[in-house]
Amino acid sequence: MKGRSKMGIRSMIKYGAVFVAMLLFAGCVTVGPDYVKPDIKAPETWNSRTSQGETQPGASQDTLTSWWGNLNDPVLVDLINIALKNNKDLKKAQARIREARAARGVAESQYYPSANGSGGYSLSRTEKNGETGTTRELFTAGLDAGWEIDLFGGVRRANEAAQATFEASQEDYGMVYVSLAAEMALNYIDVRTLQDRLAIVEDDLRLLTETYDLTIYRQKAGLVTQLDVDRAKTNMEATRASVPTLKTRLAAAMNRLSALMGEYPGFADPKVSAPAGLPTVPVAIALGVPAETLRRRPDVRNAERQLAAQTARIGVATADLYPKLSLNGSISIDASSFAGLFTGNNRLFDIGPRFTWNIFNAGAVRSNIEIQNARQEQAYLQYESTIILALEEAENAMTAFVNEQKRMQSLNEALRSATESTDLALSQYKSGLIDFQAVLDAQRTFLSVKDNLATSRGAVVGDLVRLYKALGGGWTSGAAPVTQIESKRNTNG
Repeated sequence: MKGRSKMGIRSMIKYGAVFVAMLLFAGCVTVGPDYVKPDIKAPETWNSRTSQGETQPGASQDTLTSWWGNLNDPVLVDLINIALKNNKDLKKAQARIREARAARGVAESQYYPSANGSGGYSLSRTEKNGETGTTRELFTAGLDAGWEIDLFGGVRRANEAAQATFEASQEDYGMVYVSLAAEMALNYIDVRTLQDRLAIVEDDLRLLTETYDLTIYRQKAGLVTQLDVDRAKTNMEATRASVPTLKTRLAAAMNRLSALMGEYPGFADPKVSAPAGLPTVPVAIALGVPAETLRRRPDVRNAERQLAAQTARIGVATADLYPKLSLNGSISIDASSFAGLFTGNNRLFDIGPRFTWNIFNAGAVRSNIEIQNARQEQAYLQYESTIILALEEAENAMTAFVNEQKRMQSLNEALRSATESTDLALSQYKSGLIDFQAVLDAQRTFLSVKDNLATSRGAVVGDLVRLYKALGGGWTSGAAPVTQIESKRNTNG
């Protein structure tokens, strides 16, 4: 027994030494490229000249994170809060984060040993010439353990890829979050704009009805012909015909709001059915510089994390070129009785290192490395493309916002002139100084300008929302999304 004990101790020392040597060697080599974040320099200033003087520099992160609060519309804030809580696409993005986190846990498990237990029972009996012979019972129990030493960093690279993928899923959530807030605001603006346009049509119909009644009166008095009456009626009914189209679009915008909030059609109707005017536009918008925008935008950060993950996968593929070393051990017990499982006489112990090397596979490993390198190149180009598209979107949003404001100013001036010309034309028509065609032309121009102005006012607010989104507003990386902000009183009246 003493000899056996000494032999066991020597074996443990020997394998312990092997184990320590494996530990010391593990981590010395990590194959594959080390990831370095690309240094892509952004322009120092925005290219759009229209932004100069129209806005103020130095974007506030707090202001951009909760940009919808800048519009001074408590109804809009409440609707966005509901959407950010219940939207189905956002919930799917949350589920993708949980999936990526679990995948990271799977990758991390490769660092540690694995163990599998087993047990069994069998009954055997012999028979000869119809007589029962020997009956035997066999009880077995065993434990198998193994640990693959990460000699060349394949496991470490796999964990780097899993971590980067997890971080990319968080940025993917940010992309959905930002898009959802913007889409909610844009549909809300559509609702308010259509409500304003319907109110304008109702006012227009009152004016056109009065003009129609005037032509009937003058026709009965013999001052004009039936032609003037027919023209006035045509103008009135053509304007009335726009009401169903506007109501159809209004219903669609309301239903879209309900869907974005994760609810059935009609859910948003009580909240927005009463006309309340458009959200207000801040006097100045903080733009910051292009580099700040690229740092904020979740799509750019997502593309960068995807590049990091793919770079790590090159190392995972490269590690397959090299030998694999693992430490394996097993304990098994066979006994003719259950109690025998707990005695040492029936125990078999086995431990030792195992060496494997895929010497020939017809170039499959090197081909896989080439695949991963090609995918990394694609990921890098996608990262560059995302940056370019982000700056393009921001530049376009700035230009659209500033130019629509200028258009709205011109339409305001046009409305003042159209109002005066319409009043003057009616006055001169009543005095018999001009024919009815001049009145029709003046009223048509007046109605068109009023409708265009209402549309332009909504477009200004919509372009502001697109600008906030293009600047990366609505999301802060590494922090819990802001879904509740204080509602401000709407100053639109």
